[in-house]
Amino acid sequence: MNFQKIFLLFLYILIGVSVIAAQEDDIIKVDSSIVRLNVGVVDSKGQPITNLSKADFALYEDGVKQEISSFEPTVAPFSVVLILDMSGSTLGFREVIRQSAIRFIDALSPEDRVAVVEFYDKVNFLNDFTTKRKTILDSINVANGRGKTQLYKSLDTALGKLSKEGKRRKAIIVLTDGVDSALRDTDRAFLAKFNEKEIPNALQPETNDVLIRILNKSDSQGVTIYPLALPTGDPAKLADPTPIQTAMFSASRARLKILADRTGGTLHKINRLEEMGRLYAAVAADLRALYTVEYQPANTRRDGKWRAIKIEVNNSELISKTRPGYFAK
Repeated sequence: MNFQKIFLLFLYILIGVSVIAAQEDDIIKVDSSIVRLNVGVVDSKGQPITNLSKADFALYEDGVKQEISSFEPTVAPFSVVLILDMSGSTLGFREVIRQSAIRFIDALSPEDRVAVVEFYDKVNFLNDFTTKRKTILDSINVANGRGKTQLYKSLDTALGKLSKEGKRRKAIIVLTDGVDSALRDTDRAFLAKFNEKEIPNALQPETNDVLIRILNKSDSQGVTIYPLALPTGDPAKLADPTPIQTAMFSASRARLKILADRTGGTLHKINRLEEMGRLYAAVAADLRALYTVEYQPANTRRDGKWRAIKIEVNNSELISKTRPGYFAK
């Protein structure tokens, strides 16, 4: 092989590597200065409105009108992480979980990409993002486990995976009773410092570092989180619950509510197992009625302060819902 051929071969390899690297950057990089919102709109009867355009919305940050730079209609596909609690507390109703999760998948758009995650002592991705329904359903059917509840680790893992989905619309649906084993242990140690009368108001769920980290990661990608709260772990069902047990459970449920509210999602409480399938279907319906808008904030300061978001529809009879804001970090 002469020198010219060697040079051409080297040049070909170099160009190929550069193209691959550029493609990977296209997939992974997200402009952190862009704010992304998933927005739901309903009429006075609560029925979703799905035929609006960019011109129908007005967006404000801290009262200052912002220019909407990108708009996606309700038919645009999502990347969805379906997280299933396979800890010991769900052993008695695994088949109900499987059938309900399958009902959720059936209600999604065929173009939605779904990854399935199970958590217990470990957090396992059962399949990467795919539109292949057989792969997704097989993952739901093989989900299994027992032991502790690694809820927030599973959310952190899911957000990391979603970050590689680029500019696609993103959501997490997580089935859990909300009682994360590590956070429960931290709460118990904290509450041990207080007397019985002080315990009910001692915990401030919104100040938890683990929760705040998840919210910040969700904010940066515009991920909407829908928790489905299982009817397990509630000390009210015990004959004589202690104040610490009651306080820890209340804090865990409050954190689920914060996850939903701060990301523009909805916390669905499953009071009876028979409701699970219907509530999964309701979440799928919510997803299919969301618009997505993006804007570059006029206030470019990264001072860590709260930025309040308000989005309005030009028809006063319609009601819009999105996340309330973010911390500019």
